[in-house]
Amino acid sequence: MALPDAASEQGISAGDSNLPVRNIVVRPGGSVNRRLLVISAIAAALAAGATAHAARSAAPLPVGEWRVYGSDFAGSRYAPLDQINRDNFKNLRVAWTWSSIDNDLMKAHPELHPGPNESTPLMIGGVLYTSTGLNQVAALDAATGKQLWSYDTGYGGGVHRGLAYWDGPRRSRSGGPRLFLATSTSYLVSLDPSTGKPDPSFGKEGKVDLTLGLRRPVDRKQVSHTSPPIVCGDVIVVGGAVDDFGDRKQMPPGDVRGFDARTGKQLWVFHSVPQEGEFGNHTWEDGSWKYSGNTNVWTLMSYDPELDYVYLPFGTATNDWYGGHRKGDNLFSESLVCLNARTGKRVWHYQMVHHGLWDYDLPCAPNLIDVTVDGKRVKAVAQVTKQAFTFVFDRKTGKPLWPIEERPVPPTRMPGDRASLTQPIPTRPAPFERQGVVEDDLIDWTPELRLQAKEILKDWNYGPLYTPPFTKKTMLVPGWVGGASWAGASHDPETGMLYVPSVTTPMWLALKKPSTPNADVDFKIDENGYKIEGPQGLPLFKGPYGRITAVDLNSGDHRWMSPLGDGPRNHPAIKHLNLPPMGRNRRGYLITTKSLLIAIQEGSWFNSETPEEPSKLRAFDKRTGELVGEVDLPAHATGAPITYLAGGKQYYAFPAGGGYEPAKLIALCLP
Repeated sequence: MALPDAASEQGISAGDSNLPVRNIVVRPGGSVNRRLLVISAIAAALAAGATAHAARSAAPLPVGEWRVYGSDFAGSRYAPLDQINRDNFKNLRVAWTWSSIDNDLMKAHPELHPGPNESTPLMIGGVLYTSTGLNQVAALDAATGKQLWSYDTGYGGGVHRGLAYWDGPRRSRSGGPRLFLATSTSYLVSLDPSTGKPDPSFGKEGKVDLTLGLRRPVDRKQVSHTSPPIVCGDVIVVGGAVDDFGDRKQMPPGDVRGFDARTGKQLWVFHSVPQEGEFGNHTWEDGSWKYSGNTNVWTLMSYDPELDYVYLPFGTATNDWYGGHRKGDNLFSESLVCLNARTGKRVWHYQMVHHGLWDYDLPCAPNLIDVTVDGKRVKAVAQVTKQAFTFVFDRKTGKPLWPIEERPVPPTRMPGDRASLTQPIPTRPAPFERQGVVEDDLIDWTPELRLQAKEILKDWNYGPLYTPPFTKKTMLVPGWVGGASWAGASHDPETGMLYVPSVTTPMWLALKKPSTPNADVDFKIDENGYKIEGPQGLPLFKGPYGRITAVDLNSGDHRWMSPLGDGPRNHPAIKHLNLPPMGRNRRGYLITTKSLLIAIQEGSWFNSETPEEPSKLRAFDKRTGELVGEVDLPAHATGAPITYLAGGKQYYAFPAGGGYEPAKLIALCLP
């Protein structure tokens, strides 16, 4: 996570700590391909352990509600609703707007500075529950937006993306369900959703200090929790965010932990940097496992209640762009890790970036989706990445659905570092964004613009995907907010289609020796940014700059790609060309329903120099990608939307504002 608010043949069991991490694997139909996969097999004892604990979470979620951040534990962002369809979509109107409780708090305390309002609400039993950038919680009537209660945790500000809900199926004395909030200052809070009051039987007076129970003391200023935890049966699984920009080689560990949903007691911990005697420890050379940190799950997670497996997308190790103090592949950084949710034991894993140097954290919850491949029904998991890959596995075994090849990548020129000679590249599906910097991708709408773009490119250090950073400004495509983002993909469980929103956002950085007295790293990030000037104020590369790609996970094929937004087609240098929509390089958020694919984009909080486009809610045909409707909105989204039923009507609701603008929640429905 780079922004201040802002990341197979199975043959190794969970206990085989001395076996090699990468194996020689025979690809279907041919030759032996060395170092193809990083994996462990399911241990039989763990499979047998997915018992009643999982069964308690396996019941279908009520239709019309939105009980989990991604709609369901599978991260589908899907709702089987069709009251709003292509014929009446254009009639959507704002039903109500809720002014966040943060707004009054900021008036009283102008020194407070929350980030963008990124919280996606939950809807349970006709009530919306939302968190805020200042770590407050509010309950609203889902049909009217009337506030029912609020609670102030008193814990700072920043960015917060939402809550977790537990229906408490086995609660007795304390009675009823609970809401869980992991605050930006690292407390886990349990609230009664009917009153907003803390649960006195949870932790100490309703909260657990998440800086405690780790393997070494941590500085609370270096850690935070911006994404909601996930409740797996009766276990709350909690990740966390760690500062990426430090100049110390020792940073807080990104360990993932499980807590009892009733008491807040820590049940287990998974060491994201394997300690002595643990599987993967040898991938941290020269004792770097003793001090290295980060390697954290700052984003969303997914859960399979039937298997009782939780899927963890890990980020980069300390520090994001220089690895001279952590030579080796660095498991479990930038890996998808499957754990038994009840015990915290590793079932399987796959590392998607070896020895990461690009801040290519796994940015979002993986999609758990059942597909049919070569006539066989498979319980799959699909992980989209910042570098625009879609890795697809059997979610029970970790075996890839299609071969993944270790391919050569450029070496590093940084003193003291040693980049991996290869990186894993999926053979299917194809990338959903541009990768690397190549001259053919420069804008070519006119010969003059093309020549100007080529001249600009001469000033940069650049190359193919996985070109390592250097002391000279290095251009990365996709950058660490390009490709997929924490918004994640949406999927249709009925068809096996995966819909991926992405942006083409080139970024740059340069490394330098640190100048602070207490620094103990050889190099750290010097400069970095999003702004890469193209000719005459246009982008340097061809579009689309924002897009949706439909991927058929039954075959691994792309079915269609549609630009998301207009882009710069009205620029004076190209307006006369009457170009089609080019897409807008702003993070997109999707919802799939029974009738439509719905998309909304954020505003310019991280790239304000680009002219703003009007905010719109857009509807696409799921089968073809045809744009079938647009509705003007009063504000740009700043987080992912939801859809739900209240009083017999279907609503869309999305967060907006925050930062230095009033934060709000806006709901739309048909007249």
